[in-house]
Amino acid sequence: MCLGIPMQIIAAGEFQARCRGRNGEAWIDMRLVGAQPQGTWVLTFLDAAREVLDPERAAAIDAALDALERLQHGAPLSPGELDACFADLTQREPRLPDFLRKDAE
Repeated sequence: MCLGIPMQIIAAGEFQARCRGRNGEAWIDMRLVGAQPQGTWVLTFLDAAREVLDPERAAAIDAALDALERLQHGAPLSPGELDACFADLTQREPRLPDFLRKDAE
């Protein structure tokens, strides 16, 4: 499984940006999303930005990662806490990606 980590740009450059996230600071390759201003949130994987995020989405992803970390270390989560951390999954019906939906119709 691959996990993207939200990070906030603290120093912007043309092809790289210094970013801060849950695991500290790192230089992130920005070529897939283009140059972004300081303060922008990006979803990173293997030291590359894959998507620009709004602050609310970054916080939601961090909450889900917090829940996974707590579970990994044996900390109990109530069903309500778990649902809140994964609200984007629990409060909607499953949906096929657009490219697969066409074939299923």
